[in-house]
Amino acid sequence: DTLIQMADAQYEAFEAKNKAKKPKIRKEGGVGSNDNKGSDDPHFAGKQLSNFVDWVNTREGEPFTAIVDGANVAYFGQGHVDYLQLKLMVETLENMNENPLVIMPQKYTNSKFRVSSKFLQKLTPEDLEIIEGFEEKGQLFKVPALCLDDYYWMLASVSDQTVSRNGTNIDVPTDNDDGRWPGIRPMLISNDQMRDHKLELLEPRLFRRWCSSHIVNYSVKNNKTEISFFAADFFSREIQGNPTPAPFSLSGQEESGNWATAWHFPVSDWDNHERLCIR
Repeated sequence: DTLIQMADAQYEAFEAKNKAKKPKIRKEGGVGSNDNKGSDDPHFAGKQLSNFVDWVNTREGEPFTAIVDGANVAYFGQGHVDYLQLKLMVETLENMNENPLVIMPQKYTNSKFRVSSKFLQKLTPEDLEIIEGFEEKGQLFKVPALCLDDYYWMLASVSDQTVSRNGTNIDVPTDNDDGRWPGIRPMLISNDQMRDHKLELLEPRLFRRWCSSHIVNYSVKNNKTEISFFAADFFSREIQGNPTPAPFSLSGQEESGNWATAWHFPVSDWDNHERLCIR
């Protein structure tokens, strides 16, 4: 609900800014002037975001285990939107036995669009083929105009994926046989620092926990032929109190059926995934 309210507020601000601009006639036939064409409905963005959540939770097939911030990845280290780089990311994740979903602003899937006021980018036939390939495999979601894509990949990273998961746990344990790094799924692939969201979203402690547990940073190396990742923490680096069944009552009787709290403390001299547990 918080993100949906934020989406509506952001959309209203975008619309007001858009209407304040004077229309410009360009030789390219107005390319860029229509990139930000939205709806007169003040709740358009919130409704679109709600529809996205419904789609994620009702779609069939394999659950997504990696949410890709498409604009961040395609623009990383470039002065333009690089679909070859985005394709490399998706293929790398697939080779790691992950099922990726790319979240991309609709603007960047048009045949031509403005990256800035001075730069008009025209997608190549190869770029358009990559986009088509993503769509055919159900790996691409286009965020409507004037809607902030950040909200979409944030929600996707914590979505239930009710139908596709069918009650199964998609997190990866430490002792998995597939060579996948352990941790929460879906993970979020992005180098976005999200400085714009910290004060507006969750309670700060929960926000930090979400960042440390879900976000996976990356780098592109060897002339855009290789991607390396910096995995999210498998455990939060903060003190956590987790409910756990109490096996015995205080009187020493058999299983009591009561619940107690197990406290987990990170220790500076220990391994990152080790915690002192007190129950």
